[in-house]
Amino acid sequence: MNQSLTNVTLLVKDYDEAITFYTQHLNFILTEDTPQPERNRRWVTVSPPGENNTRLVLTRATTPEQHAIIGKQAAGSVFLFLSTDDIWRDYHNMKNNITFTQPPTTAPYGTVAIFKDLYGNLWDLIQPAQ
Repeated sequence: MNQSLTNVTLLVKDYDEAITFYTQHLNFILTEDTPQPERNRRWVTVSPPGENNTRLVLTRATTPEQHAIIGKQAAGSVFLFLSTDDIWRDYHNMKNNITFTQPPTTAPYGTVAIFKDLYGNLWDLIQPAQ
């Protein structure tokens, strides 16, 4: 059996500000932005450079319940993990525009830094150990 995780929904306040954050500050690629006028929505996906399978679906919150969890989708735990081949390059490129709550530190599994996205969700930036 072959399976893969292809899409992960991320609730956002506004499509365009989220697209700007992910494409300009994390260098993600906008992979799709399709209007869905019948639902008053857009299908917006972004992915890290070099990633062909997994995409973030940027979904605009529309209900009070959805708005309440923007930035808290993992209740204060790290929500998403962004793997890199050079953590120091990416950390130095990102640190002026991204809030890091932990600089790169070495652990048995690799080197990891923790940052917040534009809404406060926590991410691991990780370079796996060789």
